[in-house]
Amino acid sequence: MSRKHPNILITGTPGCGKTTLSELVSQQCALQHHNIGEIVKQRGLHDGYNAEFDTYMLDEDKLVDELDEQMCSGGNIVDLHSCEFFPERWFDLVLILRCNNTVLFDRLSKRGYSEKKIQENIESEIFGISAEEAKSSYPSEIVVELKSETMDDMVENVQRAEQWVQQYISTH
Repeated sequence: MSRKHPNILITGTPGCGKTTLSELVSQQCALQHHNIGEIVKQRGLHDGYNAEFDTYMLDEDKLVDELDEQMCSGGNIVDLHSCEFFPERWFDLVLILRCNNTVLFDRLSKRGYSEKKIQENIESEIFGISAEEAKSSYPSEIVVELKSETMDDMVENVQRAEQWVQQYISTH
């Protein structure tokens, strides 16, 4: 599928900086940012609320149906910790954010996450769950892992994404 403007998926364990990077790249590159967690809540694209993990249970089919037309048009950034259910055809670049566990623990604690939720997310990062999902769901040539621990990392990641978007646009 050829689009004038690319679609980018930014994934990684909660607390790795997906939303921040997505917002910054969206502003720099004039792409539409889709914070899936917010969309699920706002549009009722869930199967209820899981109080134990303080999260909505995503209805993947409803979400894909809701976004498909817009994604096919291009010019989007999608931000979610899970990615294996998105159609492969949607994305031209998949960025996986990785983070040191100490940094991640501090970020999740500042968010007020429960000990159980923090532990689950730290374990997810240790085992590379989001990275493995992305690598097994999308072609290796579009999947890139990026360190996301400091402001310098964030600046560098925005610059890399911006350069990639400019290259994509110039060749499509």
